[in-house]
Amino acid sequence: MHRILRRGGSSYEIFIEKLKMTTAILGKHKVSALLTITKDSIHELTRIIDEYVRLGFGGIFLRALNPYGRARTAGKVLTYKVEEFVNAYKNALRYIIELNLGGVSIIEHFAQILLTRILTPFSTGFMDLQSPAGAGILGAVYNYNGDVYPTDEARMLAAMGDQQFYMGNVKKNTHKEIFAGELMKRITNNSCVETIPGCHSCTYQQFCGADPIRAYSCQGDAMFIGHMPTSEFCKKHKRIISFLMELIEEDDDEVMDVFWSWITNRQLREIRIK
Repeated sequence: MHRILRRGGSSYEIFIEKLKMTTAILGKHKVSALLTITKDSIHELTRIIDEYVRLGFGGIFLRALNPYGRARTAGKVLTYKVEEFVNAYKNALRYIIELNLGGVSIIEHFAQILLTRILTPFSTGFMDLQSPAGAGILGAVYNYNGDVYPTDEARMLAAMGDQQFYMGNVKKNTHKEIFAGELMKRITNNSCVETIPGCHSCTYQQFCGADPIRAYSCQGDAMFIGHMPTSEFCKKHKRIISFLMELIEEDDDEVMDVFWSWITNRQLREIRIK
């Protein structure tokens, strides 16, 4: 619907063709497809999950639409409220759990990341949930012309004309100038959830993280901190973590077996062997 070829028509058939070629070369466990949920697909998640299963994917990441690029300029054509996403996410996660209990092995990766942080002492290294933020530390984006940005979202902002997060250029700047410059110092200093107002006293602080690029882009905060009471990033994470906590508190043996199979990357039948 939204990824139309220049000559007209959907690009989906081409994607399927290239997916088959890629999996034939690399193997199906080396290939994944990142889902972009739009206003048109948010109520079709069970069908999308079924399509992932049909195509042989072992997991899906139910990811809310990021407010950059066309998602911002297209406005209400693509976007939805955070409450709508959270409700759709809850229903989709319950459906995925039922699939697993029915013998279909598929992981919801966002839940997997959060459950690992909640139920184990181990870090996931997931860039979007770090303190200080993982932007520029756990990853960076090198544009075709050598420009460097802390995240792909920062690169998208630059493509829209906002160079706020330009770190430097590999042809002009040294590694130290790029990764130890004033921009990275500001990002690091202002993205520790232990000191961010609203985060410092939050019960979910240890499971969450900061997103300085979103704080700047969506809330216009030049300090990259953001205002948590009005932050959709905060609302989304709080509600999803709360939902996972509710499922954990229910202590359903079958559901917990599914969760532990995701956390340990083992088949459900292995988890159930006592």
